[in-house]
Amino acid sequence: MGVPLPDTFRYRRIEADGVRINCAVGGDGPPVLLLHGYPQTHLTWHLVAPRLAADHTVVLTDLRGYGDSDKPAPGPAAEPYAKRAMARDQLLVMRALGHERFALVGHDRGARVGHRLALDAPEAVGALALLDIVPTRYAFGHVDRALATAYFHWFFLALGNGVPERLIGADPEFWLRALMSAQHRPGAESDPAAMREYVRCFSTPEAVAASCADYRAAATIDLEHDAASAAQSVQCPTLVLWGAHGFVGRTYDVPAVWRGYASDLRGQAVAAGHFLPEEAPRETADALLGFLRESRRESRG
Repeated sequence: MGVPLPDTFRYRRIEADGVRINCAVGGDGPPVLLLHGYPQTHLTWHLVAPRLAADHTVVLTDLRGYGDSDKPAPGPAAEPYAKRAMARDQLLVMRALGHERFALVGHDRGARVGHRLALDAPEAVGALALLDIVPTRYAFGHVDRALATAYFHWFFLALGNGVPERLIGADPEFWLRALMSAQHRPGAESDPAAMREYVRCFSTPEAVAASCADYRAAATIDLEHDAASAAQSVQCPTLVLWGAHGFVGRTYDVPAVWRGYASDLRGQAVAAGHFLPEEAPRETADALLGFLRESRRESRG
């Protein structure tokens, strides 16, 4: 796997309605699901997961279309990559592992999947942590020059007619490295072994097509689903973390935005750019552990 997790983690491939999801499971205790972002894999958590596994059962997965999980053909409407479909995968994985209720931590695309899962299956998500995002509906509803520049890839990847697939496919490693380096805080970078895994998993036509469909869905069917559930809010304890040096932290009052979407909210900045689990793993893990303990006390109280 390139960046080995401790040997207490075991790999499995679990079928979720015909889509095989790659996952690693380690630790013992209350279950917590960790979801990665674009253009990474579950290994974005390789410095955080062992800390959480000291007193949690930690499940790390590759989202459909990413890593070593299946990559269904996108289709013209990108519906297979709607966050609702991706969230259902994760719900079925956790059920297959025997976890009917669990905490969920998501970064980037994984946070968007986690947000949708908390709305669609509130009985399953006991606590939710969202790293370095504002809600998709809010972001698209407040587009300005700063967002269009910093998040240019949102609009590029959502293009049709095979344009992003063709251009990225010419040199996927360059695209991945250039995009990620632009979002790190100055002087930070990913672990070289982790980066090799990201490149390996991303460098196929199927992976490129799937990740483009992820963003195409975000600009279409996900917005339809978000509009239909606009009156809903996340009811479980919710933590938002953001990189103090990243676009989200520089641009938004993150807690103020999320108060319109979650009823039981807390949040804090982390000394990082966009990639909190890799740039500031100790601070990120400490914040998550404190939140998970607090949310368990609240549920018992």
